[in-house]
Amino acid sequence: MDLYTLLPTISTSFIVISAILVAIGWALIIRGKREAHKKVMILGAVAALLFFIIYVSRTAFVGNTSWGGSDELQVYYQIFLIFHITLATVAAVFGITTLVLGFKEKFAKHRKWGRVTATIWFITAITGVVVYVLLYVLYPGGHTKPVWDVILGA
Repeated sequence: MDLYTLLPTISTSFIVISAILVAIGWALIIRGKREAHKKVMILGAVAALLFFIIYVSRTAFVGNTSWGGSDELQVYYQIFLIFHITLATVAAVFGITTLVLGFKEKFAKHRKWGRVTATIWFITAITGVVVYVLLYVLYPGGHTKPVWDVILGA
């Protein structure tokens, strides 16, 4: 495995770990285990942050991966990728908001935001894994294209 596939594999693993931790945290709070919930959710946020650091570093220093599949599928991939990026951005903003509400002990708002945030995060994690599978397993593409070229198909 080369650097072009190692870093995406590691970063995608952190997204999966983050989603699993969020699911565990959700189960813990349902059982009334507030301290365990807090610890697990912080770990989930750290895993998401590690993903982000690796992703941004890879984008800055290595570049992104271009679509390697057929031209007929490329437009569907680009639409899916834009959907994933939008979801990920919303999930990040919601996640930060939910964490802040929890740390400020505004639990009624934290609970409302948390349900929505976790759901969006699960969908983001799933779509992130799908993007990984499309780019590195099913249709390996070229490397070191700027992110906007990949999104816009340039």
